[in-house]
Amino acid sequence: MMLRSAISPENLGTATAPPVLEVSNLTVEFPTRHGTLTAIDDVSMRIEPGEILGVVGESGAGKSITGLAVLGLLETPGRIAGGEIHVAGHRVDTLSEDELTKVRGSEMGAIFQDPLTALNPLFSIGAQLVETIRLHTGLSKEGARDRALHLLREVGIPAPEERLKQFPHQFSGGMRQRVVIALALAAEPGLIIADEPTTALDVSIQAQITTLLRRLCKEHRTGIMLVTHDMGVIAETADRVAVMYSGRMVETGRVEDVIHDPQHPYTKGLMAAIPSLHDRVEILTQIDGSMPRLNTRPAGCAFNPRCSVAGPRCRLDRPEMVAAGRNRAACFLHDGGTQ
Repeated sequence: MMLRSAISPENLGTATAPPVLEVSNLTVEFPTRHGTLTAIDDVSMRIEPGEILGVVGESGAGKSITGLAVLGLLETPGRIAGGEIHVAGHRVDTLSEDELTKVRGSEMGAIFQDPLTALNPLFSIGAQLVETIRLHTGLSKEGARDRALHLLREVGIPAPEERLKQFPHQFSGGMRQRVVIALALAAEPGLIIADEPTTALDVSIQAQITTLLRRLCKEHRTGIMLVTHDMGVIAETADRVAVMYSGRMVETGRVEDVIHDPQHPYTKGLMAAIPSLHDRVEILTQIDGSMPRLNTRPAGCAFNPRCSVAGPRCRLDRPEMVAAGRNRAACFLHDGGTQ
């Protein structure tokens, strides 16, 4: 995997600029007939202007729900049961739906896995871009059309004047995703939530999209929360990484530190499971077992049934995030006590 170098302090803006996203002790619950299920448990994260934070983990880890909670798009009966979410220094988790609608698009943009779900097949690309731009910027129809053309050029769509008249089905998967990125940038939001933006694309198109995200992040000083299960995408795209497991954050740090020197047993397992381009092996490494369901989480550390170094304490108590080398990890290996 090719690692992207860490961002320098000058790329993060002035010291007084607030983070584009600050999540503190977020808890998300889903009430059911059989009790309340905790999907996100005490998660905190921070994204600075011009920074890409990769959020990685297996399916069911809580990555996408965290992004939806930030956007205010949790499906009923999901609810934020604790914590705070600040976007550009303003708290958003207490806003009404009407207030959130104004914030989404103007301060927050979203890129989802399947671009067809974000594009209306009945309207041209131009109509959708112009409507979004006018909604969040107040530009005239002509001004919005000019901005739409500029955005299409910026995301690398050739012949934008012609493309503006076309419909989503006339675009390839990669080009549709570029249109969705243009929509996310329509009002120049400070934060973009990108949920598996490359998963549905082939490898060559994936590389083009990740390169585009990096460039736009740098040029617009946009903070990006990049949700993915692919450590390769994280390595090539993100500045920092947050590893999630069963609704909790288990390790955070700079990408190069987490990839080359993982401190949590789960992260070590993820890295060991990536095939090497240089060494031939007969059997690929895997993490035995599976992530627990929300209603069957074990006591203590949720990873303990799959952990080869788990001790008695791991089965009783829940570890908190502590310093672990150059990273932070939620593991008793690093708290100075015994497992």
